Amino acid sequence: CSIDWLLTGEGEPFSNAELPKATTYDTLGNPVDIDEFIFVPRYDIHAAAGHGQLVGDEKPMFTMAFRRYWIENYVTRDTKNLSVISVKGDSMEGVLNDGDTILINRSETTPRDGLYVLRINENLLVKRLQVIPGGIVNVISANEAYPAFEIDLNKMTEDVAIIGRVEWFGRII
Repeated sequence: CSIDWLLTGEGEPFSNAELPKATTYDTLGNPVDIDEFIFVPRYDIHAAAGHGQLVGDEKPMFTMAFRRYWIENYVTRDTKNLSVISVKGDSMEGVLNDGDTILINRSETTPRDGLYVLRINENLLVKRLQVIPGGIVNVISANEAYPAFEIDLNKMTEDVAIIGRVEWFGRII
């Protein structure tokens, strides 16, 4: 491959193996192999742990790095369906707090028992889902001040959607 491709677009492009690799260092000054990480888009969207936050502009602000081994072995190999957003509100207080950061696996939209991000009308909510017989899902808040409600999976309408499963959270203490 020649440098002419970079200037004219003619010939063969560089393969990744031919590209010079930038050296990246951790906070202790040790070299880090950047290929060991997956960079997940971080959106300025809030999943409300309360009454709901309107979904705004869905362009990522930046990306967050996660270890490739952890993501591919414990979360998913389908990494294009991962997103990071924030939690807003107090309905999940003690489990997910206001300001927590959550990693969402958007390929996990068939509910199982666990934490999920839902869209109800134009609002995003983060709640615990509990699957019960008959295609019913209990939507539960950790804060008892917020009543539980049910979603009938057999009668889903356009105003309700399961966005994805919460796989990880981060918190400032």
